Amino acid sequence: MAGKREKAEDIVMKLRQVEVLQGQGAKLADAVRQIGVTQQTYYRWRREFGGMNRDQLKRLKELEKENTRLRRAVSDLTLDKLILTEAAPGKLLSPSRRRQCIDHIRQELGISERRACRALGQHRSTQRKIPVGRQDEALLTADITELARQYGRYGYRQITGLLVQAGRCVNHKRVERIWRREGLKVPQKQKKSGRLWLADGSCVRLRAERPNHVWSYDFVQDRTADGRAYRMLNIVDEFTREVLVIRVKRKLNSVDVIDALTDLFILRGPPEFIRSDNGPEFIATKLRNWIETVGAKTAYIEPGSPWENGYVESFNARLRNELLDGEVFYTLREAQILIERWRKHYNSVRPHSSLGYRPPAPESIVPVDQRPTMH
Repeated sequence: MAGKREKAEDIVMKLRQVEVLQGQGAKLADAVRQIGVTQQTYYRWRREFGGMNRDQLKRLKELEKENTRLRRAVSDLTLDKLILTEAAPGKLLSPSRRRQCIDHIRQELGISERRACRALGQHRSTQRKIPVGRQDEALLTADITELARQYGRYGYRQITGLLVQAGRCVNHKRVERIWRREGLKVPQKQKKSGRLWLADGSCVRLRAERPNHVWSYDFVQDRTADGRAYRMLNIVDEFTREVLVIRVKRKLNSVDVIDALTDLFILRGPPEFIRSDNGPEFIATKLRNWIETVGAKTAYIEPGSPWENGYVESFNARLRNELLDGEVFYTLREAQILIERWRKHYNSVRPHSSLGYRPPAPESIVPVDQRPTMH
């Protein structure tokens, strides 16, 4: 009997047997001897199981089992809290981030891979899988970085458009992943204005429906390095988004506007409408009579409502954001050359979001299999 561990049911049965023997007049020592244990063992058993029947013993075992389960649950929750606290800095949105975090947690807390994966929702096969990137990942990353350096005010969608123009088969999601991984900054997006329509759904301005339907023009002012001001006359085709001309001079008046429009009318023909604000250069009688004479119509916006001339206003913002704010012009001639070069780039290369990230007026259409790749 030495070394044998009694079951709880057997202990209760032997205690009841001792009670029966004592009830028959047997001494305690003789009764204990009959069940095969010492008196010390008997007293210990009676202290632990005395007065219990089988149903009560069963209930005790269930409570002990439930207590063990609850202690294990509390322990697991405590460990989960430690794991989540250790993993708190940063969001775990991708398997690679979770993989790195789990390795870090295992090193810091000394827990198993299985436990860490369960706490952070990572499948163990995903944790053990060695990621294999695409063969062109390094080359594409270099191209994206170079384009971001060259065009510092472009976001990842415009960079995607440039890559597609160059013949790269890539979508914006992959470019965005590399963009964020490399820590490249996306220019701030301007909030879209919703004031082009009245409450009854009617349009508050004429909308372009085809090329040469509606042109819009406006002035932008800047200064050269010596502090002297110069002005730019910007003329935009609202349908194609093409910048038809940027006339750069120290001073511009209604005669200069007529001169710029004359060159465009000879080259492209007059549009049906020309939209502008109510600046003195645009409402001059000489200019209005000349426009009516050549067969076009003027469309003026409401005073103090620049959003009604949104296309050219948006272009003015792009011009200032992507060129004027980042360049120092020492002479007027330098400003004329660089602004004209940027205008050609804007028309033929720069991806435009409203055109499906294609340029407004590409110089040529090259088949995909003949496009140059970027290195």
